[in-house]
Amino acid sequence: MDFRTLPDLPRLRLDNVTVPACLLGRPGDLVRTDLVIDGGRLGTGPAPRVDMGGALVLPCFIDMHTHLDKGHIWPRSPNPDGTFMGALTTVAADRSVRWTAADVAARMEFSLRCAWAHGTRAIRTHLDSIPPQDAISFPVWAAARDRWAGRIELQAACLVGAEVFSTDGAFAATARIVADHGGVLGMVTYPLPDIATRIRDFLRLADRMGLSADFHVDETLDPASNTLRMIAQAVLDTGFARPVVVGHCCSVSAMHEPEALATLDLVARAGLHVVSLPMCNLYLQDRQPGRTPRRRGITLVHEMKARGINVSFASDNTRDPFYAYGDMDMVEVLREATRIGHLDHTGPDWVQSVLANPARACGLEAPSLAPGAPADLVIFRARAWHEVFPRPQADRIVLRAGRPIDRTLPDYAELDPLME
Repeated sequence: MDFRTLPDLPRLRLDNVTVPACLLGRPGDLVRTDLVIDGGRLGTGPAPRVDMGGALVLPCFIDMHTHLDKGHIWPRSPNPDGTFMGALTTVAADRSVRWTAADVAARMEFSLRCAWAHGTRAIRTHLDSIPPQDAISFPVWAAARDRWAGRIELQAACLVGAEVFSTDGAFAATARIVADHGGVLGMVTYPLPDIATRIRDFLRLADRMGLSADFHVDETLDPASNTLRMIAQAVLDTGFARPVVVGHCCSVSAMHEPEALATLDLVARAGLHVVSLPMCNLYLQDRQPGRTPRRRGITLVHEMKARGINVSFASDNTRDPFYAYGDMDMVEVLREATRIGHLDHTGPDWVQSVLANPARACGLEAPSLAPGAPADLVIFRARAWHEVFPRPQADRIVLRAGRPIDRTLPDYAELDPLME
């Protein structure tokens, strides 16, 4: 198949494509089939044919944990030492003087253009929400959500540390901003003397406001940090029925095996959704001057999956002090997750970790290749995973509503005025 001359027709039959069997409800890994595009959706019946030569085809992706408000500040605020604390302090300093509505909007738009070009159809972002930033960033995000409607579906969760949470005062005002903008209630959890009480109160507040919850959890390799278990127990104790997402969960990888597995058993009982951010965790965790890292921070994704826990992977940060790299490319995320987490040789359905799994966690329509589904597709010049993952797939085709999009990425020079 000549990728440069794929016909731009409203009705088209893509013959001889390769797709993951799990997306068709079949056993096995990859299978050959045909896909019919009809009026922007997948259909059936006769249509002009194109022999695709076995090209691998996936639905467009869902990136369920990002930080669009932080993205691309590295040139003006690099992490001084690559550590987690270096990231925290550097972002706080940059935010306090630079995060105007115009600044956040421009950087957010740049990231969304990248995600669009790479084939992403839905994104959840966390927004730093210490006042007055909550009143700045949520309206900016809401405007982007409206502007990108029909192209990228956007969700947003507030991001505050557990130490500032309360059911009255400043956080109550933040929660109202979140609710008014149709967001998700979010918080960072780590060991505090009263953290279990704060988690329960947080869930009760979310329940009263009709909001789902999304936590940053135990982003450390300290095995004594186990707020993951507290969140699971709080969900069971309070009967919280809306989706609860827990991200990072690094410390469980450093715990003694019995404690780690008992924690995961409780997570499974509570029905938590886990999102792993392997690239960011690889960058920050176990970083010490002059010492090669021993522990890499990825959470126990295999043990979670074995317990029926819904596991996803996502981008996390992009060119900011928490992660100096990244481009909002879910192909890169899946490729690096496969390498870092040894997803190969462990089952043929890990591709769902960037498709149906995040859709389930975020309450979105699951990407599908079934007739009637939107013809939002990513087509690769590759016929198998061992041809997809060795290369960046820069020549992929992205179809939205059955039509090829312009995949030109924005130039970093566009951001230069923000970096002065």
